[in-house]
Amino acid sequence: MTHLRRVVLPLRILLAIVFAALLVAQIWAVPGLLPDLAEPTLERQLMRWTMLAVSVLGLVCVQAVIVCTWTLLTLVTQDRIFSASALPWVNAIVWAIAAGWTMLFGTLVCAYYFIIDEVSDDPVLPALLLLLLLVGAVLGLLMVIMRALLRQATTLRADMEAVI
Repeated sequence: MTHLRRVVLPLRILLAIVFAALLVAQIWAVPGLLPDLAEPTLERQLMRWTMLAVSVLGLVCVQAVIVCTWTLLTLVTQDRIFSASALPWVNAIVWAIAAGWTMLFGTLVCAYYFIIDEVSDDPVLPALLLLLLLVGAVLGLLMVIMRALLRQATTLRADMEAVI
């Protein structure tokens, strides 16, 4: 268990740094990256505010995964990870990934029909969004499998404790 604690502390430090960086991105970077409106029509303002909301909510999904991972690390250090108290945190990770993936898919559809098709023929943005969708789908499915494994391990541990 002491070896595990030596790994958990650096992971927590990195999680805290990533969480803080995402918070800074939500406050300063994301609003600054969105294009300024040369012609502030209602449609363009709506598009800008929608892009801002989706970006911030996507970062919130990542922050939710970080908070859930932090809590799961606490359960690991307390040797309670294979208990029913871990399942809601893993479920929250799955739901946060699903919500982020859904918003990313909506962004791809909107970006293709409203931005890429009209403004540019550059394939980089759709390719990047497709790559992010693929990575998000892999992470989401991996977490579903990890949740199933955690359920099995929790059941096995409860059975072993009942035998002992």
